[in-house]
Amino acid sequence: MKEASLVKFYFAKYFLLVFGVLQWLVSGLTFFRQGHNTKGQFSAFIFFTTGLLFVSFFLLLANKFKRVAIGKKKVAVIDHHKTYTYEWPEIKSIHFIPFVNMYRMKIRGKKGKIYFLPSESTVAIYGLFHTGEIELKAGK
Repeated sequence: MKEASLVKFYFAKYFLLVFGVLQWLVSGLTFFRQGHNTKGQFSAFIFFTTGLLFVSFFLLLANKFKRVAIGKKKVAVIDHHKTYTYEWPEIKSIHFIPFVNMYRMKIRGKKGKIYFLPSESTVAIYGLFHTGEIELKAGK
């Protein structure tokens, strides 16, 4: 079964959180160094708001981002040291998100979507033109 590397997975999962915290640090430094004028206060507010948006996106998406190993007959979803295996007929759809090189998967009978990274990089032209959703049917 093929799976994305752990380094790639953890980098993608925590990127929004780290970037948001860095925005907050820049906001604090800007406020303490330039907070006496309105331009410094405004730029600190912009950095703080940007950091707040990134951390909010992290909180919304972090629990949906999973490690997925794909084989010829099964799909394994690895979540907090537990592995859930599904047969291909149980997978409802897989959708490629082109600009972030990520997949979105929906499992039949399960609520919510699972986001995961491919095991190897995808060709850019394929990613730009392949934006449709793939409906998987039993027996295919």
